[in-house]
Amino acid sequence: MESNDKPRRKSPEEFLKDIEDSKKGQFKLYIGSAPGVGKTYRMLQEAHEMRESGIDVVIGLIESHGRKDTEALIEDIETIPLKDIPYKGHVLKELDVDSIIARKPEVVFIDELAHTNVPGSTNKKRYEDVLVILNEGINVISAVNIQHLESLHDKIQQITGVKVRERLPDTILQEAKEIILIDVTPEILQERLRTGRIYDSTKIQQALQNFFNRNNLSALRELALREVADDVDERIEKINEAQGGIPFFNASERIMVCVQYDANAEMLIRRGWRFAKRLNAPLYVLHIATKPNENHLKRWRELCNQFNATFIVEEKRDDRNIPRAITDIATKYRVTQIIMGQSARSRWEEITKGSIVNNIMRYTDGIDIHIVAESPNF
Repeated sequence: MESNDKPRRKSPEEFLKDIEDSKKGQFKLYIGSAPGVGKTYRMLQEAHEMRESGIDVVIGLIESHGRKDTEALIEDIETIPLKDIPYKGHVLKELDVDSIIARKPEVVFIDELAHTNVPGSTNKKRYEDVLVILNEGINVISAVNIQHLESLHDKIQQITGVKVRERLPDTILQEAKEIILIDVTPEILQERLRTGRIYDSTKIQQALQNFFNRNNLSALRELALREVADDVDERIEKINEAQGGIPFFNASERIMVCVQYDANAEMLIRRGWRFAKRLNAPLYVLHIATKPNENHLKRWRELCNQFNATFIVEEKRDDRNIPRAITDIATKYRVTQIIMGQSARSRWEEITKGSIVNNIMRYTDGIDIHIVAESPNF
């Protein structure tokens, strides 16, 4: 009989994945709480340190934003010229993935990971360019601010009032071998802004009153610290499991998000993913409709793919059948917690047709139900 304290033997699929992963380049990511914390500057310092150690490094793309200290660090390092992309009568510049692969350096530095490429580029997003380069066995060091993570979109908008359009999937963090948090206090960041080290002088006062006010910067800093701390915990758990320790996986927990209305569906999916992530539980997203809107389905499916969630579409035959359909799916997938938005039913509809939540609770046993307000309070 095999002892429980022996390391768990990997499956053939896991073994093959390890072989494939070993062929990839290593990915290192600098994360900051806001523009100006010093991510790019620290990246370039590392580029100089590597070059002095005899490592072949190049710059794929660095956004200096006119910061003289940053520009000074770029001058002495080989830079791969950007690629010209014709667009609407103009020629715009983008990362030249093919030239980087042809040059095949040991390490390439690529800034602004969440950037959306010019239409006509091979990939829609820069992080997808990075994944292509990593698959060629080239190591990549990059940077991004916390507000660009997809799952934090609603929270960031709630804190700052800004709808961040450049976003990338949280799964990119799992690709990183190492994540470095560049952390400065709100006071230091505001001082950098006042002295013109972040934005042009014409934008300083407006920035201090809006995105760069003290409350926003404190909240963003806390989010960044928490996100990196969660990542560290996950890595420790994986190492523990690989070495034969008891894996932390709450196998009894399964989360299902019910989405019905376009206005809050994406917010609910993001909320569900963060909930599932904290519990280390699988995520299911359920939509019930008579005639599903294909545009909505496409967006929701893409978001589910980012979060490795199972997307389920069920046909609605009658309003009274919605609670039964939800509970049937919950039972099928052994769901333990359901997340829903506020009901759009009027008080009269609830009297005549019944409360969806009450009916779900009547049909099920042992399932927790979470109702999320329209304005998310995380």
